[in-house]
Amino acid sequence: MNKSSKIFIAGHNGLVGSAVYRKLLSHGYKNLITIHKKNLDLTDIRKVNIFFSKNDIEYMVICAAKAGGIIANNNYPVEFFNENILIQNSLLNLALKYKLKRTIFLGTSCIYPDKSRTPIKEDALLTGKLHETNESYAIAKIAGIKLCKALYNEYNLDVVALMPTNVYGINDKYSEKFSHVIPAMITKFINAIKKNKKIVKLWGDGSPEREFIFSDDLAEAIYIILKTKKKKLYSLCNNNFPIINIGSGYIYSIKELAILIKKKIGYIGKIYFDNKYPNGVMKKHLNFNRIKKLKWFPKVNLDQGLDMVIKYIFTNKY
Repeated sequence: MNKSSKIFIAGHNGLVGSAVYRKLLSHGYKNLITIHKKNLDLTDIRKVNIFFSKNDIEYMVICAAKAGGIIANNNYPVEFFNENILIQNSLLNLALKYKLKRTIFLGTSCIYPDKSRTPIKEDALLTGKLHETNESYAIAKIAGIKLCKALYNEYNLDVVALMPTNVYGINDKYSEKFSHVIPAMITKFINAIKKNKKIVKLWGDGSPEREFIFSDDLAEAIYIILKTKKKKLYSLCNNNFPIINIGSGYIYSIKELAILIKKKIGYIGKIYFDNKYPNGVMKKHLNFNRIKKLKWFPKVNLDQGLDMVIKYIFTNKY
């Protein structure tokens, strides 16, 4: 890959896609191909095929996906399953048709079994039962991984599946009900201050542990994967189809996270954990030794990342 390579970032307006776009620009890559989802339905392979035929794409990063927090996953399993299956089938099959030099497929740590031993290694995939709260999303992503593997095994397509831990950053979706845990909490505390609420209610009992990675750190990992020579990259996985975890080591309980965000937002009320609602997976953090071998390490800890996110929100949203 060189600075003039044509790189398609699918989902460039999203949390991860926008971070990848910024990262590649900062490294001097100028032939970045993007298109808004309003102008191209990525679930429609016929339309996406026309787009590919006109753009001479060489590399692709698949950041486009339907994603959300525990409430969204729990309430809309059909939508999470169908949309993700259609997007990844469309893009991955066209990566083969147009013989892309490298494709990066972004999965999720939700693909690993509910009771996985932590830190979770890549070979834990399909060794146990998934957690029911995000089963449809996880199965869709597992199907994407298996399609990547099939394309690699049958056609020798250069495709890499990355499994990031819980991602947050400055261009997230901010909703109390449908966002991931960090933007959902931030939104709840801000709204509680605006509405003078004395109590903020959160799902579960606060005990589950989560690992968090700042979107720009993930984007740097993606950049490193894009430019690493094939032989070196595939050797990380014993020359098998490459699945690579992207963790951070920054692990907090939901209760610890809530207290930290509450303090940073300046909310003075109380936090109430409603254990009538599910906790989700109790422990979910990743072994990321493979990516470490490429000299990648996260640079932004949670405290620093939250400060940047909250500053961004108050500057751009409120």
